Amino acid sequence: HQQVARQLMANEQHELFGQLSRLFDGLRTLLTGDLIDDHNRVYDSVVSVGELASTRIIAAYLNQSQQPTAWLDARQFVKTDSTFREGKVDWGYTEMLIRRQVPEQLTKGFAITQGFIGSDNADRTTTLGREGSDFTAAIFGTALAATEVVIWKDVAGVLNADPKRMPNPQLFTELPYAEAIEMSYYGATIIHPKTLKPLANRKIPLLVKSFTNPTAAGTRIHDVHLELTTPIVVFKQKQCLFTIKIKDYTFINENILSLIFHVLDRLNIKINMMENSAISFTICIDNQPYKVEQLVKSLQNDFDVRYNEGLELVTIKNYTDELLASVSQHKEVLLEQRSRQTVQLVVRQAAPAQ
Repeated sequence: HQQVARQLMANEQHELFGQLSRLFDGLRTLLTGDLIDDHNRVYDSVVSVGELASTRIIAAYLNQSQQPTAWLDARQFVKTDSTFREGKVDWGYTEMLIRRQVPEQLTKGFAITQGFIGSDNADRTTTLGREGSDFTAAIFGTALAATEVVIWKDVAGVLNADPKRMPNPQLFTELPYAEAIEMSYYGATIIHPKTLKPLANRKIPLLVKSFTNPTAAGTRIHDVHLELTTPIVVFKQKQCLFTIKIKDYTFINENILSLIFHVLDRLNIKINMMENSAISFTICIDNQPYKVEQLVKSLQNDFDVRYNEGLELVTIKNYTDELLASVSQHKEVLLEQRSRQTVQLVVRQAAPAQ
């Protein structure tokens, strides 16, 4: 960061260099001092430094280039609870802060802020979870009643499959909110449901465009009715399949499920797929090691808990038998569910034939 700043800034005495030094000094103090006994809180304090430093550099460079730009600390506007690594936004307070301070700045020039970060009521740094930078754009766009929000990606827009996994994916020029939310729920990494929800509620269009081809139209996600028949394939990697069994052969009933779901809610674990039998309950979740460990500890006294790691969840909407066979080729299927439109598979790479 300091090297980039030196390359960009004409004045070696610019206040930017002091700002960066203070950021990195604070990080050094955090990591060499008496660390607080909360891994998630330390994590948020550390990973936020990159956003703060890079936006300082860009704001300074724009001002040097005669583009009036204000640097805004997102932590002063995006207020969350104290769920570190996945802060839940206090929408009323956040919208009030943004509306009270940001519009006046926009009459004077640009405003640049950070994605991904916020703060709790004690002003401790929090982060917003996966795709948090896009979520930040939606938060500011919603609070400011924007006519549209644009996010920039390394692909042409929203595709019906990952171009690294499927040949010749199809670009959607437009999508309804519900379809895009469903794709993101299943694991499409280009966009997160948290980004779409506030925009859909206010009917603010979201444009997904390519920074390698900025003049291309990309994908417009908005309030439109479309009947989509194109197959959509979503690959979600780093999955963990848990099987939770009753030790005394009691049936899985509502009381048992309530106990399990209470633990999942307390640990802030999202279920990607689930299935139950008479004496067991199986769930597929993201393989976050610290949460997996907590889940095992929370359930092992009451249940026999076993799990498999290194798995992949594949979701195909508007599937065909040919496409399903192609996607599952050379894969061992551990769990499969089908409806009329959608099939989901939890798979791992099959062992080579002997």
